[in-house]
Amino acid sequence: MKNTIEGFGELVFGLPVMEARLSAPTFASLKKTIDSGSTLDPGIADEVAEAMKEWAMEKGATHYTHWFQPLTGSTAEKHDSFIFPDFKGGVVTSFSGDELIQGEPDASSFPSGGLRATFEARGYTGWDPSSPAFIKYDSVNAATLCIPTVFCGYNGEALDKKTPLLRSMKVLSDQTIRLGKLFGIDCGDAMAQATLGGEQEYFLIDLDLVAERPDLLRTGRTLFGKPASKHQQLDDHYFGAIKPRVAAFMAELDAVLWQYGVPAKTRHNEVCPAQFEIAPVFETLNIGVDHNMITMEVLKVTAEKHGFACLLHEKPFAGVNGSGKHNNWAIMGPDGKNWLKPGDNPHENAKFMTIVVALLKAVDTHADLLRASVATAGNDHRLGANEAPPAVVSVFLGDQLTDIVEQIEAGGANESKDGGHIHLGVDLLPQLPRGNTDRNRTSPFAFVGNRFEFRAVGSNQSPAGANIVLNTIVAEAFDYICTEVETAVAGGKEFNAALQDVLAAVIKEHKRILFNGDGYTDEWIEEATKVRGLPNLVTTEDALPMLQTQKAKDLFAKYGVLSNAELESRFNIYEETYETIIGIEAATAAEIAKTMLVPAAVTAIAEYSAVPAVAGICAEMSSLLEKAVAGIAKLEAAEKPAKQIAAMNELRVSIDALESLVPADLWPLPSYAELLLV
Repeated sequence: MKNTIEGFGELVFGLPVMEARLSAPTFASLKKTIDSGSTLDPGIADEVAEAMKEWAMEKGATHYTHWFQPLTGSTAEKHDSFIFPDFKGGVVTSFSGDELIQGEPDASSFPSGGLRATFEARGYTGWDPSSPAFIKYDSVNAATLCIPTVFCGYNGEALDKKTPLLRSMKVLSDQTIRLGKLFGIDCGDAMAQATLGGEQEYFLIDLDLVAERPDLLRTGRTLFGKPASKHQQLDDHYFGAIKPRVAAFMAELDAVLWQYGVPAKTRHNEVCPAQFEIAPVFETLNIGVDHNMITMEVLKVTAEKHGFACLLHEKPFAGVNGSGKHNNWAIMGPDGKNWLKPGDNPHENAKFMTIVVALLKAVDTHADLLRASVATAGNDHRLGANEAPPAVVSVFLGDQLTDIVEQIEAGGANESKDGGHIHLGVDLLPQLPRGNTDRNRTSPFAFVGNRFEFRAVGSNQSPAGANIVLNTIVAEAFDYICTEVETAVAGGKEFNAALQDVLAAVIKEHKRILFNGDGYTDEWIEEATKVRGLPNLVTTEDALPMLQTQKAKDLFAKYGVLSNAELESRFNIYEETYETIIGIEAATAAEIAKTMLVPAAVTAIAEYSAVPAVAGICAEMSSLLEKAVAGIAKLEAAEKPAKQIAAMNELRVSIDALESLVPADLWPLPSYAELLLV
């Protein structure tokens, strides 16, 4: 443990390293930029770059890269060495402030969604000082200095996920500070920060078995496979003892992540055999997103070292649990406190409940955007299944907070279900005890004590997209509440009375989003859609057009998070990505069925046809084979995603039925039992 503590963050050019290696004025200037979001002083860039280079070279680095997050959903790098010719037959090492601040990767082959033409190749990366640089070692132990950056086009258009995330964080900070001032909180130049604790679920499958599954290799999920007779029915894997081979993997995973400064905290077996989870401690949102992207990469690299393939697809196996990325979101005010943690006095709880009510307004107004932010081909398999929230977005507060919300709507809260009558003093809310809610795993957006958990984010997604939406819609709700209260107070109304009136009106308009029951039931879906009028955007094709509504355009443009052109580019990219993924899956399914599985069935039928005792099985296989062949033809003829999905599902029925009849030694694909239980 001593080595762990001393080694935590040793691959990170963080504040302790900066303070030790930079002059006091330079460190103070850079820290101010990090803490307050003020403009970077370019005059310090050369000193920072030189210190960063020397530190990185001491760690064995020969190259540096601007590490960015294009709209592919993953990360990107272009490595440049530190060496530069001295024009005397030798070289010197060099890394300037200009090279630190700005890079110029070729941007022509990254998706832009129409923001730029293919021949317009110029793109820029710009240093993000708020996320520390780090060293990354490859498989042969070569080291590269990775500098987190934004990525934009020649005219400044955002071509990445970090740029709008940082914009949304700034907008949320501005509106949070404004809200704080209403409650007498003024913390000078400090920023308010959204925070993230991103739980990450994943599967570990034996690497040799995955190599025999073209569907897993190409698409990340199994396109065929009959259920194993035993899988997760007994719930015996969940939180069970971790097997030695997996424990060794997890130990190395934690050790590497700690070196990167990722505060990995929790590890455990998940519900399905071969499924696991890792969760970190809360961090500033921007760093939390970067750390999750690092975590996904380290998961895959470390898994291979231990003979595993790490599957991050949302639904690698049909019929069992898929994987999500629970997005635990909170607000740390400029006073350094978590404002989603109930306070010790009525005044703090008035602020807390104002934020809760604002969240109700934000989620109800923009439930369609939240759903669109998690819309992917992989996540479509998961949302609405029994391990994930439904596609209908609702908010869970628990009985006590819901009761207080109802009291506010009725004219003011003066008691708590858990605490009896409370003297209010000057404010309108009772003191709230800790642990004031149960957990509701069926809710897409649930309050869980000191944060809201958005449970619909897919395991393979960057958390950036969902948090861009979340930050922006909450900022809008804060803006509305602040404006209404400020206007009322300016007109002579006392603050608490004005706040009570505004919150009551917001609750009355948006309380339909509240639901504390079982989100999995058909009755809830019917009530949500037919009675409450909540959107039910079941598929990605249903959800993505929500990015094109005038409401969405106005929201993101008003707060400068995404221009109309940038927002349209996201829609175009996500739509094309969805169609491409479905097309790859369809082509892979047809190829596997035609070249591997149909021949296996033909061989089995030929062997069985000579044995009268199994004539019935032979006839059943022949019938299924005929359906499979017809299904392949139908799949190959399908062109649009909806028809391709329907044809894949239809083909799978006959193929999976054949797997249950064809002798195991003839079936060319490792079975679910082998994949999940070996």
